[in-house]
Amino acid sequence: MASPASPSTTATTTTSIHVTALDGLVTVNSLFTIAVFVGFSLTVPGQHNLQLSPLCDADPDHARRLLVFEIASFTFFLFSSLVAQGLKLALNLLNSKDADEIFRAHINLKVLRFGMLGSAVGSVLGCVFLMMSIVVVIEIRLGVLSCGSAPAVRAVAVMVGLVSSALLVYISTVVYAFTRK
Repeated sequence: MASPASPSTTATTTTSIHVTALDGLVTVNSLFTIAVFVGFSLTVPGQHNLQLSPLCDADPDHARRLLVFEIASFTFFLFSSLVAQGLKLALNLLNSKDADEIFRAHINLKVLRFGMLGSAVGSVLGCVFLMMSIVVVIEIRLGVLSCGSAPAVRAVAVMVGLVSSALLVYISTVVYAFTRK
């Protein structure tokens, strides 16, 4: 449903699918942001691991790394959500100009695509940093990976495998969507 905005190559789009996609992105980012704060609350400096082996306890550097990863994760999710909310606001404000076309808004397609891509990249980076912070939480709670704690190694392997697979599907879907239109 693209129509030229002017004789130039700038195109506009009229669709509500973008608003729905942006809604979903903001919702998922909100859930992940909650996970970031849960991670903050689960770790206390000087905490002993559940393996009851002092040799496998995480050092204070783990707590510092956790804080950095959690802040980075939160920052990327916030960036992604703000970009998505800004795009939604633009689409909704443009919709309000024409009451007859309730689910259509004319917006520069390049700007919309760039904003949605930026939002998607922010979400992916937020997930990567969230996964890294959860690895640190696992090390603090179950013992450092270098110690060979079997529960910690299994937990990290399952999480990294599943989250990486999901991110690969997400990235592939985003790339597919952006190369097909």
